[in-house]
Amino acid sequence: MPGVYATARGPLARLAGPLAERSRRRRHTAFFPRDELPAEARILDVGCGVLGLRGLEPGLDITGTDIAPQPSYPGPFVQADAGRGLPFGDDEFDFVYCSSVIEHVPPARRAAFAAELRRVGRGWMVQTPARSFPIEPHALLPGAHWLPVGLRRAYWRLGAAGGWEDISLLRRRELEALFGPARAERLGPLAKSWVSVRLPARLA
Repeated sequence: MPGVYATARGPLARLAGPLAERSRRRRHTAFFPRDELPAEARILDVGCGVLGLRGLEPGLDITGTDIAPQPSYPGPFVQADAGRGLPFGDDEFDFVYCSSVIEHVPPARRAAFAAELRRVGRGWMVQTPARSFPIEPHALLPGAHWLPVGLRRAYWRLGAAGGWEDISLLRRRELEALFGPARAERLGPLAKSWVSVRLPARLA
């Protein structure tokens, strides 16, 4: 499975990669409702990247979608921008999975992005890094996400992320306004990420 920091740079990213991979697998075990979904459930992985949920659940019926082409994706794939509309019918999927994606969507477009996920799926799991956590998870820099954009852009060059991206992390209430109640993935006493899970109505 591709490393969490496979495209990042520097020794910090190489050290953080295995830790982040273990964290991702623990989060998946804790939050993904595998036992509550029927074996035949159709799942849409929004922002799938090169592998996404397939690397964790290879036996499920998963369709990937991403804003970028993914020619090596090992399964059904549709290139699309969820913020501008997905080429699927209402409730076409039993479950929509979206991990560490919505923070990359500009705040002005998040409502449209979330509405599309809710439209095409009967249930969902949406995860995003917590804004309150002290380490920015893409650049691996303390407090980077709390700085104004001008200062953050300069500071970003010192981190692991490589090229600049204006990533805006979410507070719990922001995720809940889009997808309903969210639970914390914790690292000790700190919320590391927020996860909103809703089962399809017929299973809830």
